[in-house]
Amino acid sequence: MITDRLLHEIISIALAAGDIIMDIYGGPVEVKTKDDSSPVTLADEAAEKHILAALKALTPDIPVVAEESVAAGAIPDISDGYFWLVDPLDGTKEFIGRNGEFTANIALIMNGVSVLGVVHAPAKDRTFYGAKDEGAFCFEDGEAHAIAARPAPTDGVVVVTSRSHGAGEELDAFLSDLKIASTNHAGSSLKFCLVAAGEADVYPRFGRTMEWDTAAGQAVLMAAGGRVDTTAGEPLLYGKEGLENPHFIACGAANP
Repeated sequence: MITDRLLHEIISIALAAGDIIMDIYGGPVEVKTKDDSSPVTLADEAAEKHILAALKALTPDIPVVAEESVAAGAIPDISDGYFWLVDPLDGTKEFIGRNGEFTANIALIMNGVSVLGVVHAPAKDRTFYGAKDEGAFCFEDGEAHAIAARPAPTDGVVVVTSRSHGAGEELDAFLSDLKIASTNHAGSSLKFCLVAAGEADVYPRFGRTMEWDTAAGQAVLMAAGGRVDTTAGEPLLYGKEGLENPHFIACGAANP
């Protein structure tokens, strides 16, 4: 059951992970390469260690699927459909590039649906969070305010795409069918959150993502009235074999 207490405990865990990340962000960063050729830093590992310990203390009976643990071969049994999904540092390339567009992501999955999500952007001092039937919010400048995805503007949509993963033929074909007012780029799960906050309208993703990359941002966007569908028109769900996502489109409810 999702309660205010649970949501705020998860926010606190994400904020603490953000503090760990920022302590490391202030110094030289050693970069290692994982088996899938993606980068990993001490910040990824330290933030995940904190989140795993905190979630175990908070909800000892709920398994946790976390990016770096999975990379090390630690995959818990999630067959009952109730588990946490964690990306301790989403946007490692943005962290390495020092552009501030990285986040700590924590999501709760129930029967394939991401029902609670916290996306904390420590360098931006913005924390997005939302839960099913509870609405979505952004904490910034010392206060929380409700956010909502907006209907598609009649003069054209604002598209947000990945900063670190380039365009391809599928993305170009999708964009060619839209009336576009502007196209922006952002790293990490901030793209979901920009749509959730009405600062963008569409986030199409025609590249590889894993479930921990998207679950928290999707929960925030859905709580804000948006949606995330696969290119086949089905809702993006979780607990898939291999934990890899199909291509998807995130948008406000009335958007393409």
